[in-house]
Amino acid sequence: AILPDFLIRFATMILTRCFYRISVHGDENLPSDGGALLVANHVTWMDALLIGSITQRRIRFVMDRSIADLPVIRRLFRLMKTIPVSPSDPPRRIAEALKNARKALDDGYLVCIFAEGAITRNGNMLGFKSGMEHIVRNSKHPIIPVFIGGAWGSIFSYYGGRLFSRPPKRLRYPIWIILGRKLPSSTPARDAEIAVAELSGLWFDLKKDKSRTLGHELIRTCRRNWFKLALAETDGTRLSFGRALAAAALVARRLRNLPADEKCIGVLLPTSAACAVTNMALALSGRTAVNINFTASAEAIRSALRQCSIRTVITSPRFLARLKDPPLPENAGHIEKLLSTPSFAEKLAVLSAALAAPASLLQHIPAGPDDLAAVIFSSGTTGEPKGVMLTHHNIISNIEGFSALIRFDSRDGMASILPFFHSFGYTCCLWCPALNGVPSFLHSNPLEAATVLRMVREHRPTVLLAAPTFLAAYARRGQREDFRSLRLVIAGAEKLRPAVSEAFEKTFGIRPLEGYGATELSPVVSLNLPDVEIGGVKHTGAKEGSIGHPIPGVAARIVDPDTMEPVPDGQEGLLLVKGPNVMKGYMNNPEAAARVLRYGWYNTGDIACRDRDGFLYIRDRLSRYSKIGGEMVPHIAIEEQYLRALGGAVGVLAVTSAPDESKGEQLVVFHTPEAGSSEDLHRIISGADIPNLWKPKKENYVMIQALPALGTGKTDWRALRTMAAEFVARRTNVRQIPLVAPYAPDHAADTAVSRSGNAKDSNQESES
Repeated sequence: AILPDFLIRFATMILTRCFYRISVHGDENLPSDGGALLVANHVTWMDALLIGSITQRRIRFVMDRSIADLPVIRRLFRLMKTIPVSPSDPPRRIAEALKNARKALDDGYLVCIFAEGAITRNGNMLGFKSGMEHIVRNSKHPIIPVFIGGAWGSIFSYYGGRLFSRPPKRLRYPIWIILGRKLPSSTPARDAEIAVAELSGLWFDLKKDKSRTLGHELIRTCRRNWFKLALAETDGTRLSFGRALAAAALVARRLRNLPADEKCIGVLLPTSAACAVTNMALALSGRTAVNINFTASAEAIRSALRQCSIRTVITSPRFLARLKDPPLPENAGHIEKLLSTPSFAEKLAVLSAALAAPASLLQHIPAGPDDLAAVIFSSGTTGEPKGVMLTHHNIISNIEGFSALIRFDSRDGMASILPFFHSFGYTCCLWCPALNGVPSFLHSNPLEAATVLRMVREHRPTVLLAAPTFLAAYARRGQREDFRSLRLVIAGAEKLRPAVSEAFEKTFGIRPLEGYGATELSPVVSLNLPDVEIGGVKHTGAKEGSIGHPIPGVAARIVDPDTMEPVPDGQEGLLLVKGPNVMKGYMNNPEAAARVLRYGWYNTGDIACRDRDGFLYIRDRLSRYSKIGGEMVPHIAIEEQYLRALGGAVGVLAVTSAPDESKGEQLVVFHTPEAGSSEDLHRIISGADIPNLWKPKKENYVMIQALPALGTGKTDWRALRTMAAEFVARRTNVRQIPLVAPYAPDHAADTAVSRSGNAKDSNQESES
């Protein structure tokens, strides 16, 4: 009827326009007539009204009964002829609801289903249920993916823990409704979910402003939090956001003398307030930061300088004195000189610019969101390090997706202990707190457990990001009171083993949650979150052994490594990732970028699988499989057999491979004395319930003093493969190999990330 349709459109228009400012993209994908199934993410109690307000056509919503029966808008939903359903309904009633939805499609209506089955309680998109498949089965009705962007955080979402729990940040929340291209009716729920996740990445691109850079966002945050603590070091250095911005503006001003064509500037400093201010200054000035890995070899440092055409490096004489003569260019600017006391006129100019000047006046070189913000050299654990080019948009979108799940508030603080030459440290420990107005508590060496424990105990940050190796060290040295302030501990950069999680939880009473990322992905891809129960609905945020759900803006797909076709849930395959966080490319190496980038999807090189709830699991690097006699043999599965027998010991053993003339490859086991003798290890694997092909030969066990590691703390798999090849080639009775260059860092500093025999299960550039 015309009158009810008019009333519905009028009512939804009034309700939605009072609280939201709606933008629509892809409305041409909505058919003008005939049935079609809209499949959308579910963020707020207003989602049906938001989608209903964008078209003149009536949409029949398959809706949770608890929402359809809301007293305030129940009559409106009845006029809209919603199809109520509940997860607690008996199977017959659910089948009837799906049958009614199919009849509506056959009658020519648009039908919309929120395939997650419930409103998100934690900000992550949950796995899509198969009910949508039943609605369109054996029909020709198209499926249209729909993404609602920007509604998480509004008063009708569960962002604050419950509805209306936080005041709105603005009168009318900006919302995007994005409609994707039609999918065939045979599309499984998993693929529809991935299509909606791809639209979430498009949302970040659509709201990308031409002037939105790290520098612009930093200025906005610092001005809003002028007197709030921004940076605090364990040596006593403390800077407010206002002072940090003024210091960064001073350094940016003094860098103006550099030629405009000198885009990349090297930074050789430990994790500190000075390093943070230097990176902020480079962002303000429109230049590209290249944080140099000071634990890398001289050859690797020279390579980084050469690839980025770096003529200027900002460092510190005190820090250089701790290093072994790194190969720096002649123009090495000292941060002490750049931050030296300004004249009165300079102080006035800098303070005025920091307080009120347009951001563009601080930039010597104009920069936009698609310009380079940083070049970060990949860890090179399984290959030659490459310069990963990350844009301002890459980093900002990744921070926004990550922050939407962390949900920072005024009480939060970040324990920032990771090096800024590592993408996890650069994005999540430097820029994430800086752009969220969150204090950052800094220490230069995460392996100095006693100092880190004291820092957290005294400053009481609430969020800790660290590699599992560091968490294991804290669990050995700490007491429950040390980390009592933490509400969230996220492990990244390597695989989180159950033994580490259990030891950490036993000591501190909080269980670390595993995340996953890669340098090429800015870096965060997915994240486990604490379980949430609100309004009688429990959402599982974490599963043991998983790397969680993809964060907002990121889509993940598992494909067959040979055919690149999607594989069913539960089956292992190659992990591909798409989103606004995907790198621009490799510095001066387009061929290498072309090998890993295809149609916007990045090939992680990781073997993974996905369960029916949408959780992802990393099984191993593709490069950490051996092809023996034509069969793929996973190294990590073999390692787990040893470690289980050793009681979950960390950092004592690694499996790699070497060439074999008869079978293609052969397995080689490197172990430290803490793992026991080679004979004991061979007995462990001989009795294991695994295929014989997976069992290393008795003569292929090698004892070393410590597993080789990179400056980031990851196991250096490239070095291990070289060592394995040399060992097999020599084939002597010697079982002791000294840990010497090139297997150990040749100029580690006392403030650098160092290593003392702690295990890493690295994933090349991956930061799982």
